[in-house]
Amino acid sequence: MTSPTRLLRRLLTGVLAVGMLLPSPPPLAVEQDLPVMGDTASGIISRQQEHELGRAWLRAFRSRVDTLDDPVLQSYVENLLYDLVVHSELQDRRLELILINNPSMNAFAVPGGVIGLHTGLFRFAENEDQLASVVAHELAHLSQRHFARRLEAQKKTSLGTMAGLLAGIILAATAGGDAGMAAMTMTQAAALESQLRYSRQNEQEADRQGMRTLYESGRDPGAVAEMFERMMAATRYTGRRPPEFLLTHPLTEKRVADARNRINNYPARQYPADPRYAMMRARAQLHMDNSPQRSIQRFSSELEGHSLSRDAARYGLALALSEDGRHQEAWQTLQPLLDKEPKNLVVQLAAATLESNRKRYDEALARLEELERLHRNNYALLRTKAEVLLKASRYQASERILETLSRLRPNDPEVWFQLAEVSGLAGDITGVHKARAEYYILTGVFDKAREQLQYAQRLVQNDFRQRAVIEERLRELKALEERTAKL
Repeated sequence: MTSPTRLLRRLLTGVLAVGMLLPSPPPLAVEQDLPVMGDTASGIISRQQEHELGRAWLRAFRSRVDTLDDPVLQSYVENLLYDLVVHSELQDRRLELILINNPSMNAFAVPGGVIGLHTGLFRFAENEDQLASVVAHELAHLSQRHFARRLEAQKKTSLGTMAGLLAGIILAATAGGDAGMAAMTMTQAAALESQLRYSRQNEQEADRQGMRTLYESGRDPGAVAEMFERMMAATRYTGRRPPEFLLTHPLTEKRVADARNRINNYPARQYPADPRYAMMRARAQLHMDNSPQRSIQRFSSELEGHSLSRDAARYGLALALSEDGRHQEAWQTLQPLLDKEPKNLVVQLAAATLESNRKRYDEALARLEELERLHRNNYALLRTKAEVLLKASRYQASERILETLSRLRPNDPEVWFQLAEVSGLAGDITGVHKARAEYYILTGVFDKAREQLQYAQRLVQNDFRQRAVIEERLRELKALEERTAKL
């Protein structure tokens, strides 16, 4: 019998040395709401193995795919994720969220608690509940341990299809969609009918669990069916090639009908919309446009004509104008929002950014310090403050903010990357090497991480305390490498 470790190694070969969760589980009864936990899959891979596998995957993914660095958007989606997870069946809640700036409609869950979202999802989801329906669905894949159960099924089927699908999703994230879709289409065409049947049942199970999570969190379970409608419309618009999300999460008429029917199991009630979502949608669109001029044209048209949210269009236009160097116009555009929602953190952070872009650093910092009294240790706020201090050439103050963030978010590579840059400007060369080492560890470049720690070690030969800390970190790095090699 193949051992779990050897089975994992075979599965990961040729796929960035890591694995991604995909929907092809063992058969389940369609009527079944929950799997029987503690089945044979539990012996294939433990939760701790799943966790370590997921982190190995995340390190490899980060080394190959540019993830989106937008603290405001990251904070928003993280808060949404954490709010949903407390109402889900997930037991291991050590989660990591990654955002990818890609216009395709895609999301994925990786064993061990890694959730990934493409910015393209914001284009298709018209409200927060629709976006939450996708996040809740991915949480259901994790809570039901579909990856471990997939390994059980793989003892009886081919590993080739799984490896091809894994590689396809990586390609979809890096190549904008076409290459990934082609790879996944070929492997799906060669898949066994039994695997596709299991996949449909797997997806229906995740749909039902996702609906329950939405309802328990105070959100509209009907958003699942609404998102399906938008996905089906997207499929019609794209012709024969469906969005990536539907390649890894096949959408059938039976699955859609099941979702619609199950809405009747929940009592009818009003679900108020969160206005912040429209502003986050505008931020995602700014990233996807990748051109302030294009965004200015887009949001100007929305303000003059039809828009899901005029406030969001105004918010997006102000940010785009500032990015284009039209600072006075940007401020005039944002001012009505500041007057209307003076306590809105998202709007206030935009104001601080605009002030900083106009080189009014003292005004920006005064605004941020006032916000800190109400929003202590807020990630987006602290990142904004560190950026303003950097622009104001107050490097040591910026470094202190980022050091605080590195303790609050030790697994965030963007924090360590920024800390390394600012430490260099502040003249803290030891800090540069230590921060770079942590960045390289989180992106899976272990040899460079070791090199940076050794540089730092030589600089602190006469500092017993710092030398001991670095030596301990080198031992931890060696142990991490050994564990990763065994996956």
